[in-house]
Amino acid sequence: MAVTITVNGQDHTLDLDPRVTLLDALRDHLHLTGSKKGCDHGQCGACTVLLNGRRVNSCLCLAVMHDGDEVTTIEGLAEGGPSPLQEAFVAHDGMQCGYCTPGQICSATAMLDEVAAGWPSHVSASLDCPVELTHDELAERMSGNLCRCSCYPGINAAITEVARRGKTEATE
Repeated sequence: MAVTITVNGQDHTLDLDPRVTLLDALRDHLHLTGSKKGCDHGQCGACTVLLNGRRVNSCLCLAVMHDGDEVTTIEGLAEGGPSPLQEAFVAHDGMQCGYCTPGQICSATAMLDEVAAGWPSHVSASLDCPVELTHDELAERMSGNLCRCSCYPGINAAITEVARRGKTEATE
């Protein structure tokens, strides 16, 4: 079955079995191996990519369902160097083995966009007030991404730094 997907700004037309997941299309057909296959059940978040700007577990998405959609993987987050989140993950030791890191960074990228847009979460204090990225808010919003090495202090510090930097840049 033919499907055309824009991945990291480039159109790709693939002839796929309808059972192929978006993750397998990215890894096996486009050779973009940054997104990882952890559990293959949508429980760990290692496969997180951005689909039309929203974070998804690519192991749960059938590729043929996304004909015409835009996918951004860890490889496409920034041009010419690391993204601010990638730099912050390095600076704050937000990784050990690194297996979960691409999914963590893709998820955090979309999560920061959600916060900036004022989308409340389950733990948000109010549906009407601006969202503050507290520890509880961050933990809730990133709960779909697991780290077996328990690098959560570094991951949280990296995300918090980029969130604060973004707020500062927005007010200048």
